[in-house]
Amino acid sequence: MITTLVACGALLAGAALAQVVTRDPVQALKAILAPGHGMHFTETTTLSDGDDERADRRRKGIFEFDAKGGAKALDVTTTGGEHGHERVIGFNHDIGGTSYWSGGLIGKWLKKGKTWWKDSHQLHLWHTDLLGYDEQLVNPAEPATLAVLLKNGRRSGDTVTGAITFEKLGQVSRWVEHSTHAGWDPDTRLAYTVTLTSAGLVSRVQSTFTFADGLDELVGRTLHVDTRYSRWGGKVSIKAPDPRETTTELCIEGICDWRLPS
Repeated sequence: MITTLVACGALLAGAALAQVVTRDPVQALKAILAPGHGMHFTETTTLSDGDDERADRRRKGIFEFDAKGGAKALDVTTTGGEHGHERVIGFNHDIGGTSYWSGGLIGKWLKKGKTWWKDSHQLHLWHTDLLGYDEQLVNPAEPATLAVLLKNGRRSGDTVTGAITFEKLGQVSRWVEHSTHAGWDPDTRLAYTVTLTSAGLVSRVQSTFTFADGLDELVGRTLHVDTRYSRWGGKVSIKAPDPRETTTELCIEGICDWRLPS
């Protein structure tokens, strides 16, 4: 009887483990998507030309979801890179949205006594302009994107590996659609590895691609982005900076009423 109970227990444990491993990640994601909720992330980017490899920038921040898994708002701090520490806050990455920039190159152009530059110019709402050309192009909070990654990739335990072109990724991902990369070579292949938690949520995305076009200094170089996610579905609150510390004008080459049209 004891032997039988042990065997049954092992079978039940195995069945439970199998259920965890095979849980549908898309359904697990949809269950936590709601305005006012989001997730935290940390990110490291590495740019290589085959001979020289260097850590370019590190990011950490918060994304607030919209009902479809897009980024309704974001608050991200970046360190490293050419212009050093900078922080951006963005709302609604489309017409009618607003972005706030602090530090980095913008910090050198701010009026005295101001900490943030406020802008509603369409181009500056794209997250690749807010965060940089080297940010993570794969948005695992979009159910349609996650579904395609799972379908295209090969799953082994808690990891899924595969490759997808910019064109195919852009067909399902608004995150890519609202990036400067959307206008680059559509045949560029992005290799990815997605790591899942036991709850079916994404804990890590690693992506790699080689620039076929775009900025001259990037063509032929390979970008690797390693992003880790946590606190999926938790409540988040992203607020605009204090208006007293904000300006819509910049001081460039001695001209302090310089601004972009909205």
